[in-house]
Parts: sequence; structure tokens; C-alpha cells
Amino acid sequence: MPALPQGNRMATSVADPQRRLARFLQTKPRIILGSSSFGRRQIMDQLAAEHGFSYEVKTADINEKAIRDPDPEKLVRLLARAKREAIVAKMRAAGEELRGILITCDQVVVHEDRVLEKPGSVDEAHDYIEGYGRSPASTVGAVVATDLVSGRAAEDVERAFIHFRPIPPEVRQQLVAEGQVFYCAGGLMVEHPLVVPHIARLEGSQCSVMGLPRQLVMRLMVEAAGVE
Repeated sequence: MPALPQGNRMATSVADPQRRLARFLQTKPRIILGSSSFGRRQIMDQLAAEHGFSYEVKTADINEKAIRDPDPEKLVRLLARAKREAIVAKMRAAGEELRGILITCDQVVVHEDRVLEKPGSVDEAHDYIEGYGRSPASTVGAVVATDLVSGRAAEDVERAFIHFRPIPPEVRQQLVAEGQVFYCAGGLMVEHPLVVPHIARLEGSQCSVMGLPRQLVMRLMVEAAGVE
């Protein structure tokens, strides 16, 4: 067969992922989000509305502090996998059918060579947020998609960088008093109305910073499902 013109090859390569996604969604898969994070659920709600699917939520409830690695990319992969195993174990214990695509995630913030997870105290939350005015922070997030029938899994890590202007003490105080910062890696809430005015530049997507990169999630679900 003669080689396709370059333009046709490019068109095919762009269309293939879209066709695979369409075939995946046509099967009306059971999709499970292994996270109760408000931000991740917001993003998943948007994806569900955009692509016409529904999803369930299950939680892992693991001790994240028991899993350590100095490499942030390795750490978030380990945590996302551990969440998957915990959810699968809970489903088995409940006698629930292992069926569908399970999505598990984890994220840390890296700032000034420190790996920051959820703040453990008021002082730590203030320390984290104040520091972002000195130098950029980056989010490192892992997503693991697993087909619960075949065991096939696909995973990847995405990173984004956030450049802040100094965040005033009164804004920090309000954020800490509200309490949501204690449920976010690094106490970082780029979508919060009090934080938005102090973001100078974002390298990467907001959904990535919020812990659930849209395009990555859809790609990994298709890969885990083994759709050709």
C-alpha cells in the first residue's frame, strides 16, 4: 500500500484518540472515582456532563503518612496505587462485583525543595501559603486508571507550576479559618476567589493543579479499558 500523504497521517493520528474515546464511551462503562475531594468531583462532574457518562464515588481511607518516598513522582504513584488496592479490598469485603474503571489519584506540592502534603496544623498552613509569595510552587499529581475485570492499569504523572504574588496575612487568615486548606496538598487552592487575585502566572492547567487533569483522566481510562 502506498504511503499516505503527510497531511493524512497527521489527521489520522489526531483522530485515533478521539475514535478510541468514542468507542469507550459507547460501551457505557461503569466509572468509579476513588476520591471524595471536592475539587476532583467538580472536574469529574464537568467531564461527565461533557461526555455523557455517570460515575460513582468510593474512598480508600488509607494512612497516607505510612507511605513515603523522597521522589515526589514516585510518592504520588505509590499513593494512588495504594488507594486503588484499598478500594478493591473494600469492594471485595462488601461482596461487591469488581467491574468498571476505577480512577485513583494523589498529589503533592513541591516548594523550595520540600514535598508538601496536606497541612497538619494551623501554623503549617500559614507557613505553606506565606512561602508561595517567595518562589513558585509546583503540583505533582498521579492518576491511575484500572479495569477491575481484567486488572489492566494505566497511569501517568502530570506537573504544573504556579507563580504567586505575596499573599497578604489577612487573606491567609481567612483561608485557614475556612478550613478547606487542610484538605488540599500544600494548602493550595488556586480556584479559591481569595487566591485568584494573587496568581501571577500558571504553567499548566488549572484542573491539573486541582488534582484531576481532564485530558489525562480520559486517556488513561481508554488505555485501561484496552480500547483499540
